[in-house]
Amino acid sequence: MNSYVNMGVGAFLGTVFVLMSVSIASEGIFHSEHPEKEGFAIVAEAAEGEAAPEAAAAVPIAVLLASADATAGEGVFKKCASCHTDVKGGANKVGPNLFGLVDRPIATHEGFSYSAAMKDFSKGGTELWTWDHLNAFLTAPKKHVPGTAMGFAGIKKDEERANLILYLHTMADAPVALPAPPATN
Repeated sequence: MNSYVNMGVGAFLGTVFVLMSVSIASEGIFHSEHPEKEGFAIVAEAAEGEAAPEAAAAVPIAVLLASADATAGEGVFKKCASCHTDVKGGANKVGPNLFGLVDRPIATHEGFSYSAAMKDFSKGGTELWTWDHLNAFLTAPKKHVPGTAMGFAGIKKDEERANLILYLHTMADAPVALPAPPATN
C-alpha cells in the first residue's frame, strides 16, 4: 500500500478515536438523569392589579343575547350547515337537525345516533340545551362534553356565538323566552 493512503487512514482512525474519547469523557463528567416528566410547566402570572386569566369571568349569555343579531347569526350558521340542518323536519346530516334546539333535551333528536359521551352528558335525556349549555358547548365542544364526536373547534368570539344562539332560538315553532340579563348594582 501507498504510504499516503496509510497516513490518511491513520489520521481518520486517530480523529475518530479522539472524538469518541472526548464524547465518552464528557458524558461521564456532565451526565444528567432523565426527568420523570419531560418539559416545563408554563404558569401565566397576572401583573399587579390584573385578574388572573383563569379567574376572568365570562360574560353571561343573557348579556350577550341582549345585543345579539339573529340575522348575523344566520351567517354564522353557515359554519354549521355542512354538518347540521336548521329546517323543520329536515334530515339529519353528520350531526342532528337543530330545529327547535333551545330547551330541547340533549341527545334526543329522533333518528340520530349520538356518541356515548353525549348520551352520558344528557343524563338519559333529562338535561336540556339551556342557554348556558349552548354557550359553553359552542365555545369549546370537546371541553364542555369530553369525548363528543363533534369535530368542531368552537366559536371563540362572544358576539358571533351569541348571534348564532339567537338565530338557533328563532328556529323553532314556539321559541322559548330569552333569559333576562342579570341585574346591575
